[in-house]
Amino acid sequence: MKIIGADIEPKLDWIALTDAIAAGHELPRAQVADSFLYRGGDTLLTRSAWIDGLGIAVKAATVMPDNPQAGRPMVNGTVNLLDDRAGELQALVDFHLVTKWKTAGDSLLSARRLARRDARRVLVVGAGAVAASMVQAYRALIPDAAVTVWSRTAASAQALAQRLGARAAPDLESAVRDAEIIATTTMATAPLLSGEWLSPGTHLDLIGAYRPDMREVDDETLRRARLFVDSRATTLGHIGEVQIPIDAGVISETDILGDFYDLPAGAYARLTDDEITVAKNGGGAHLDLMTARYIQSVAEAA
Repeated sequence: MKIIGADIEPKLDWIALTDAIAAGHELPRAQVADSFLYRGGDTLLTRSAWIDGLGIAVKAATVMPDNPQAGRPMVNGTVNLLDDRAGELQALVDFHLVTKWKTAGDSLLSARRLARRDARRVLVVGAGAVAASMVQAYRALIPDAAVTVWSRTAASAQALAQRLGARAAPDLESAVRDAEIIATTTMATAPLLSGEWLSPGTHLDLIGAYRPDMREVDDETLRRARLFVDSRATTLGHIGEVQIPIDAGVISETDILGDFYDLPAGAYARLTDDEITVAKNGGGAHLDLMTARYIQSVAEAA
């Protein structure tokens, strides 16, 4: 049994990860399950996935809201990788490493398939850890990308932009109108981004909304766009970004044109240069499994 920590990160590659995620969706469909335990405001979340031919992952995460007051991370955990046939524990992989690379790699795969090939102007909405990861991921795809960061807290946007060699935008509407690729990485519960601001040909990676009451973009965004999700199983019925407009009759489930299991058939793709595309990142334990297996393969090669 191997313990794989964050020291392996310099050897990881964003494009290779997206190739691994795409390959994972050529295997039999994953079985996934989540469980929750609570103690007051504390939570233990266990996410499990089994893919025939790839193995088993059990991602156990603790969410302790009081930890930051003591200088400790709010979320901690580990990813257990088990053998597909014998069920034996093969590796323990750093939780934060898997989560970072899974989250950003998921949306980078969408951008590889849905963004225009000539897109260079990237806008990241938000200034937290996921925003920083998305800047790194997009630059792996577009080395000469012109990256702009916007946050409701201007000082946070300025700090992230300075650290990553990007530009901080003072106005969201202007930044959206100028962008060709947009990633939303916020904790918003009400839409921040208006579909009226979108230019033809724009691609959006929606990442932040993960609860039934959360949204980052408005109805007009979804009306104007061709819509995709990473996983129907983890988005439909679970995430407000998609389910609220479905319940309101703004869109229907049939407007979701594909998820990553449609990649092998070529259905997860842009059709014209002028269309607007939206990809909702809903996550899932099967993506943790694919990401952890990629990290394991790099560690073994090293």
